[in-house]
Amino acid sequence: MAELTEKPAGAQEPESKPKPNAADALKRIFTSNDPDPQRVIARRRRFVMAGVLGFLSVNLLMFLRFFFPRALYEPKTKFLIGYPSDFGFGVDTKFQNAHRIWVVRNTEGIFVISAICTHLGCTPDWKPSENKFKCPCHGSGYDPEGVNFEGPAPRPMDRAHVEVTPEGQIEVDLSRLYRWPKGERSEFSDPGAIVRV
Repeated sequence: MAELTEKPAGAQEPESKPKPNAADALKRIFTSNDPDPQRVIARRRRFVMAGVLGFLSVNLLMFLRFFFPRALYEPKTKFLIGYPSDFGFGVDTKFQNAHRIWVVRNTEGIFVISAICTHLGCTPDWKPSENKFKCPCHGSGYDPEGVNFEGPAPRPMDRAHVEVTPEGQIEVDLSRLYRWPKGERSEFSDPGAIVRV
């Protein structure tokens, strides 16, 4: 049998190592990894240089972005809409979304109305059941020729310049508008305001 060893009566237990506290642990981590102060200084310099270079890079990019302004590219003001035979009598709304115009054909000819309400610039809707243009914002009403007859609109909607190209197509120029200011002469019968067909 194995002998049991007994501790002498006056013997003391060996002291256990004291448990390290958090401050001691942090001190060991920061001092034991890089005992060389030159390495610590070099690491700090690299960190500061990276911060400064990052800051300067962002400022350089912002400076270069200044030379490429955000521009709003408007649609062309001159465009072809088709041949006169493509349009029947009445109001054609197929160009309303693309060019904000209506093509109207009546007994006099073909003309193009700019789809901008003369009250506050909203886009009126064509109501075929009521045979009129009606602005959804403030209730201005226009007849099929774009002349206002109800609501707060101060004058008729503008007409765009139209002409027939040598190929026989209708060309619209929205940079040249024909107006009918209140109390003044109407420009709707001027050459270019209507294509006689």
